[in-house]
Amino acid sequence: MSRWEDQLAELARARGRALVGYAYVLCGDQRLAEDLVQDALVKVFARLRRGATGDARGGPGVHPLDGGGTSEAYVRRAILTLFLDEHRRTKRWAAARPLVAIDDRVRGAASGATARADVAAALGRLAPRERACVVLRYFEDLTVPQVADALGLAQGTVKRYLADATTTLRDVLRVPDDGAVRATGRAAGGGTDLTTTTTTGRRAGR
Repeated sequence: MSRWEDQLAELARARGRALVGYAYVLCGDQRLAEDLVQDALVKVFARLRRGATGDARGGPGVHPLDGGGTSEAYVRRAILTLFLDEHRRTKRWAAARPLVAIDDRVRGAASGATARADVAAALGRLAPRERACVVLRYFEDLTVPQVADALGLAQGTVKRYLADATTTLRDVLRVPDDGAVRATGRAAGGGTDLTTTTTTGRRAGR
């Protein structure tokens, strides 16, 4: 098994649940999240195989995992691309599902569970690109330039999506301009802790 095959196998074993959690935050559906991760791994694996055997013109193989990137970053990028492609094909938005499962530490806190359900429902109101911008900006903690690069958008467009999403979230959640809503817990699939503060009054730029 080659180095990059080893990397992907190790990634699926060690970070599979976290990747499913990331996909679930994007799509809001457990089964679709698992499919997105599987398809993303296949997509990256196929790209690596083409690189290993050289391109169609017989040039040297190019491994996208060589250099500054990481295997997880490539798979996450593939998950995001597949998610957006799915919405471009179907032109419909699935019903909102809870984005964050109730943490064992707060199972008795009904108010906390209600707040998380409210945040999940509010995120479900966003258009796919708005939701992707919010997830990358606030859950992944990327800067606006990084979000723009990940989505292939202009920075001004990202800021507009974030501003529109902020307005929607504030209206749905009835949060004042300087208010904040905490989305606490773990993503479905048992991934890394997504205990995150989504501040609807936060400046879009960074």
